[in-house]
Amino acid sequence: MKLKLISKQALRLWLLSLVCVGAVHAAEVVDDRGQTVRFDKPAARVVSLLPSLTEVVCALGACDRLVAVDRYSVWPEQVKRLPTVGGGLDPHIEAIVALRPDVVLVSDASRVTDRLAALGIKVVALQTQTHADVRRVLGRVGAILGVPERESEAVWQRVQQDIRTAAKKISPAARGARVFVEVSRGPFAAGESSFIGETLAALGMQNVVTKAQGPFPKLNPEFVVRADPDLIMSTSRGEQNLATYPGWSRMRAVQRERVCHFNAEESDLLIHPGPRMAEGAEVMVRCINAKWGKAAAGPYKQGR
Repeated sequence: MKLKLISKQALRLWLLSLVCVGAVHAAEVVDDRGQTVRFDKPAARVVSLLPSLTEVVCALGACDRLVAVDRYSVWPEQVKRLPTVGGGLDPHIEAIVALRPDVVLVSDASRVTDRLAALGIKVVALQTQTHADVRRVLGRVGAILGVPERESEAVWQRVQQDIRTAAKKISPAARGARVFVEVSRGPFAAGESSFIGETLAALGMQNVVTKAQGPFPKLNPEFVVRADPDLIMSTSRGEQNLATYPGWSRMRAVQRERVCHFNAEESDLLIHPGPRMAEGAEVMVRCINAKWGKAAAGPYKQGR
């Protein structure tokens, strides 16, 4: 009887251990649609339809789990060898289904989420407009991949430390300067509440676009003329655009030649909210110091 009792106890412990092992690998992720997506094991086949999410997967050491990306994902170098399945807004549904992914990572603005879900594919929609968003997304993607929370948090802390290091390189003469950042034709701007605006603030600069105007508002060009920033930062397509905005030639930034036109590579660093934000901060620092006459660490590359 005693042997049978021990045997039953051992059996119960063994069954309990199986449950615990399953619990370690299981994860429930609430995405930015408010949808709960359950994973019984870490995702091994991942499709990313947003460059910033591709970069997050790779920063968490899981680049080898990507089976396809969107056409705009270009970092790290190895993702360029992966199949592309269109863009985030116009992905090739059939191609994605054929890859049998464990999960598809998309922007919360994607219009294909429901179509993919209806085909039985797990979809996680995520938004990254602020630093807090990036930190949260690192944690959620980490959970999907089975990466311990401490590791995703370590990635975030390194990003923050590197931004603080970049801030120390700013020329004292430039600190507190008023900056306007054009992210695309419109002009669409990076406001104080955007991840770009938060990086600017961390560098000790002032943004002429306030939090009340939203993260990435479309502005009347006259607003920028009235704001009269000390410095203008623009993406690679902004150089020819500036001349077409009425009155911009009168602004002090233009008259003092304090305008930075970023090339495509630099723009990628600036506009993708993810683990390379500190590199984007370095791009800003080189721009600022070049315009205030102080050589930064590494040459500032003028765009086209």
